[in-house]
Amino acid sequence: MLPIAILALVAAAQAHTVAWTKGMYCSGGPDLSTVNLNTNTAVWPLWNLTKQEWWFQHERGCDTAPPMDGEILELPAGGRFTVELAHNRAQTTLSYDGQYASVWPDGKDHPEDWAGPGSPPECIQDDGAMHTNNQSMAAGTAFAISYHSDLAEVTIENLAVFTVLEHTPWKRIATYEVPADLPPCPPGGCTCAWLWCNVTGSTSSKKVAPAQVAAYCEGDSTECVKGAKQMIAFNQKTGNNVQVPSGKTPMYNTAWGWKSEYK
Repeated sequence: MLPIAILALVAAAQAHTVAWTKGMYCSGGPDLSTVNLNTNTAVWPLWNLTKQEWWFQHERGCDTAPPMDGEILELPAGGRFTVELAHNRAQTTLSYDGQYASVWPDGKDHPEDWAGPGSPPECIQDDGAMHTNNQSMAAGTAFAISYHSDLAEVTIENLAVFTVLEHTPWKRIATYEVPADLPPCPPGGCTCAWLWCNVTGSTSSKKVAPAQVAAYCEGDSTECVKGAKQMIAFNQKTGNNVQVPSGKTPMYNTAWGWKSEYK
């Protein structure tokens, strides 16, 4: 069983923001002898790495820093779950009783229409960790699930995205939909990207199909990949899985065949 987002990978490919929640790997940093309330190890960008290095954040030791026993993210079938998108654990309610957390991922105050300078806006200057010009251009975040509790058995083909949230990462609090027919996990729970997770309240007998690679399909829905899809792997030395048209960026949005139902 294992950790969360990009998200942030499962967050966007280059957003230096991660989904913080109980049950995630590297929540207190990669050193199991201590809990670092001010860690940002899980937030470091996954870029230009081999697949062995970026898979479950191996190159920073996060894949060997599991959550504490009993900590797991519950996914209520047909319901919702909430996480905190932030640049550092200290900027969430998981540290210091939330005294350094704000509405935004950096723990600071910003206007509701926060955007970069110019028209059209350039990249936001005072928080490069967001890597976006404004909310409408945020690349989206996602969670994926594998019905294997042993990390050695988890592959990109059996780790299927089950929920996405367009125009994120943006504010700290993010809420995601759980499909009503998401099957229950086997004994021992499931592995999500990147955390331990368990589907609750499910009576579904369905099986999740092998995850396929998403495709750019804006303006032509016939090109969209239907059914279970893999997380986006992009800008790596090895293991990239999407074909990106010139001038485009892979995102978790409708242009790449994803559907977001809750914000």
